Amino acid sequence: MAPAHAPAHAPAPAPRAAASPPAGCLQCGEPTEYPVEQPGIVLCPVCEWQEAQRSACSG
Repeated sequence: MAPAHAPAHAPAPAPRAAASPPAGCLQCGEPTEYPVEQPGIVLCPVCEWQEAQRSACSG
């Protein structure tokens, strides 16, 4: 009978980096849900919703 294998241990998780501050909304300046490093246009939830409404109704 072969000896039982010890379970493989997963490497320890890397320590979490400090959360970066939220990016400011490009339309109103309120904090967004995205970090400062987020590429592209970042909007707060309200402006994001309003932009989606404008896009949806523009035909």
